[in-house]
Amino acid sequence: MLPRSRRRAAVRLSLVVGTVLAAGVTLTGCGGANAEDAEPERRTFSLEGRELTVDADNSELELVTVDAKTKDLKVTRWFDGWTVGGESKATWAMKGGTLKLREHCDGLVNNCASKHRIEVPRGVKVTVRDDNGKVRARGFETDLKVHTDNGKIDIADSKGNLDLSSSNGDVVTARVAPQQVKAVSSNGTVRLSLTRVPDRVEVSSDNGATKVELPRATYDVIAESQNGKVDVDVPRDSASPRKVTARTQNGEVTVRSAN
Repeated sequence: MLPRSRRRAAVRLSLVVGTVLAAGVTLTGCGGANAEDAEPERRTFSLEGRELTVDADNSELELVTVDAKTKDLKVTRWFDGWTVGGESKATWAMKGGTLKLREHCDGLVNNCASKHRIEVPRGVKVTVRDDNGKVRARGFETDLKVHTDNGKIDIADSKGNLDLSSSNGDVVTARVAPQQVKAVSSNGTVRLSLTRVPDRVEVSSDNGATKVELPRATYDVIAESQNGKVDVDVPRDSASPRKVTARTQNGEVTVRSAN
């Protein structure tokens, strides 16, 4: 399925192209926007404090940690877009602890794509809110909270607690070691792979399979599916302080040992 930004552009195109052509405007060279084709732009922002919020409206995001003596964020942006009868541009601004990323793509016909890579000083706690786009994060030792309305969440090589949710997309982790993790998708698969015994795991999907791989230990497990197979293959004890809950309304539920 096309990303929401592409679907939106296609709908606009079908509705207005006849009007545009009738008005004598010729559409030439207007292919699909691709951020990977754009020249990268780079900017440095000063971060106040040890917490960062990334507020994006329509962009693919990649976050990585870097060893740095300063509190500066280094941001690389790729933006590609075109419009007919409007304006296409991307903006970025830092205020306090919030990095605001916006895509402006207005007109009778338009198509835009954005991507940002954000280098975060090690030790900063991060919250991400993205209205439309995939979010990837690597190497964080601090807590991560990530929400996207429409896109996949992919977290790896991280040690802090995780709070992850996507309204429409998969939620995936690899080589993570949180004490607590919550992962939710309204429409997508949730797959967690942990390398350290956690205190609490909460996983759910309204429409998609859920799979949790855990280090060998004894867990208090609740695993439920309204419409799908349930397979629990870890030592279980309702008195265990290590709580695991995995639910889905439609799909398989798997909880198993990773080793």
